[in-house]
Amino acid sequence: MDEGDGERKGKHGEGERGNWNPENTPGVMDRALALVAFLREHCPWDAAQTPESLIPHLLEESHEVVDAIRSGDPDELEGELGDLLLNLAFQVVVGEEEGLFSRESVTARLEEKMIRRHPHLFGLGEKEDWEALKARERGPDRKTLEGLARGLDPLLRAHRIQERVSGVGFDWDEPAGAWDKVVEELTEVREALAQGAQESVEEELGDLLFSVVNLTRLAGAHPDTVLSRANRKFQVRFEALEELARERGIVLGEASLETLDELWEELKARRS
Repeated sequence: MDEGDGERKGKHGEGERGNWNPENTPGVMDRALALVAFLREHCPWDAAQTPESLIPHLLEESHEVVDAIRSGDPDELEGELGDLLLNLAFQVVVGEEEGLFSRESVTARLEEKMIRRHPHLFGLGEKEDWEALKARERGPDRKTLEGLARGLDPLLRAHRIQERVSGVGFDWDEPAGAWDKVVEELTEVREALAQGAQESVEEELGDLLFSVVNLTRLAGAHPDTVLSRANRKFQVRFEALEELARERGIVLGEASLETLDELWEELKARRS
């Protein structure tokens, strides 16, 4: 080992290489691949699956993992991670069977990408912005927004678009710029509503939502996370409102908005 290697093995995260070594890593995850190979050999249903036929299961299991994470239940998360791992293992094993790639090539590609995108951890250079690194990898001839996953929902897609363009310098330095844009879009929505043109209203609302996603990102949060949290908060509070209304003989659907709003504010005050 030369002096340079010794210098790179200092404190993790300050430009030196850590102690990570793939050759010393046990192959526990290989058991999932072996299990899928066994199922493919002995179970007709498993043998009949293709990458395309497994897409619905992969998407469902991904969402169930997210739900388990947000539930805060480690036992549930453990089970759902296993289900997701099974689906990932299926894709690898089927790809190997078709001669498209191997488990070694998949892992090697992952390792190469992470080393390339964390130069400061592997003695390859200074720490760089993630999106800037990815932009350089795509090269000057490839469009900045090319290759975004088509299956992303609009909220996540807006976030990824903004991250991508940020990687090439099209971004504010701080949230204040995005805040001003939100205020501008709010004004334009109000004007469109006053004019009563539905097409214009929808366009301005889209611009407003896009600008709010940008403000969320620049504030250091993710729109999916904060909106999911807001959804849960609203649901819990509204279910409490329903219970309180029942206790007081108030029928939802018949009560006035003012009455329901009083219950809402009472519940808010209880939690403050």
